[in-house]
Amino acid sequence: MKKFNRALVLMMTLALVIVAAACGNSNNENASGGSASASSANAKEVKITFLNSKGADIQAKLEAAAATFKKANPNIAISIISTGDGQSPVEMASTLYASGTAPALIMLDAGDISKFQDKAADLSNEKWVADMAQPNQIAGKTLAFPFSIEGYGLIYNKAVVDKAVGGTFDPAAINTTSSLEELFNKIQATGVNPLLIGSMDWSLGNHFLALAYAAQPDGDVVNYLNGLKAGTEKIADNTAFQGLMNTFDVMKKYNAGKKDPLAVTYEKSAAAVAKGEAAMTFNGNWMYLELQKSNPTGEFGFIPVPVGNQAGDKANSAIAIGATKQVIVDKTQNSEAQQAAAKKFLEWIVYDAEGQDFLVNQVGVIPAFKNITLQPKDSLAVSIKAYNDAGKSIAFAGNYVPGDHWKVLGASMQKYLAGKSDVAELASDIQNYWKTAK
Repeated sequence: MKKFNRALVLMMTLALVIVAAACGNSNNENASGGSASASSANAKEVKITFLNSKGADIQAKLEAAAATFKKANPNIAISIISTGDGQSPVEMASTLYASGTAPALIMLDAGDISKFQDKAADLSNEKWVADMAQPNQIAGKTLAFPFSIEGYGLIYNKAVVDKAVGGTFDPAAINTTSSLEELFNKIQATGVNPLLIGSMDWSLGNHFLALAYAAQPDGDVVNYLNGLKAGTEKIADNTAFQGLMNTFDVMKKYNAGKKDPLAVTYEKSAAAVAKGEAAMTFNGNWMYLELQKSNPTGEFGFIPVPVGNQAGDKANSAIAIGATKQVIVDKTQNSEAQQAAAKKFLEWIVYDAEGQDFLVNQVGVIPAFKNITLQPKDSLAVSIKAYNDAGKSIAFAGNYVPGDHWKVLGASMQKYLAGKSDVAELASDIQNYWKTAK
């Protein structure tokens, strides 16, 4: 996700709605057999739309996959549209539903599936359900297709950090806030900036801050968030939150962008790490495609974000991992033929060799299906898989928060990053948010 001018986002959204409306009208005609003057070939074609909420990171690859799929399924045409940068999937999907042009396939953040459960087709009987690595149910039904397993932490440039430690760096050596600062000092001694923090609200709000939710001793994110909603949990007094913010203070101290921290974009942070101008940044494995633009052959990995100085705490050695982006099939504004076409595309991704290649090799996704034996090739995906296989993972807590969490509390984190608030004010913002969270 990257920031856009709000007016531009509104213009883009309107344009997409108009395009989707055209597709929707065409969809209805094709689904019912088309006009009398249409050729028999066109009359049989089913047109559907796929809303991609991973944006530019995979847009071109997804369009290419739709074209490849059409070669094997000439009577199904898939149009790919995308959310605007700075626009949440919920906002875009809601706009399209309101206009009567809901896509057949809608990619949402995992935490937002329940908001659309009355519009989502029941996928419980689809072939791929039996091959999911983990159950994915709401109210006893499988309503969404798990598109990707993702994770995040401190992304580091291996060549830069190896040089700083005088050998092969072992990320397991960083398991406390103190050991992280020691590493920053070693990197700085080589003349390289230790860190560049991206200012994106979605990253700070739904990823970094959410580590405090995931790092609770019992690992029960839902129970902790329910406590925040009820007011029985006080974030300011929470050990994991306090430790996480202590780590963030250390990160701010060594941040190469601290003179103008809110000017550091997704692209800038990725380019700095890829070029070796900064040793690391905070983000997820989806950043690999952006890193490749500046360093196609670079090797990168993950260091967990410590939440304290107790080396034995699991959260200090674990990466947040989860099935993040998930896809529903709309049953309210798409015909049965369109729904069938959408389901066929999802099955193609899981079982067709070209579909699997798209998922794993083209967009670097760690598949959520046991039958897919392709191994990720990009170094960030390999790193995430290694943590996951070793049981060194905590919940991707952003999957459990409301759709506006990243904007509201992401803005609060930006204030803290910029030195415009203190930890007490941040804690107050978090507590107040959860009082009224839906």
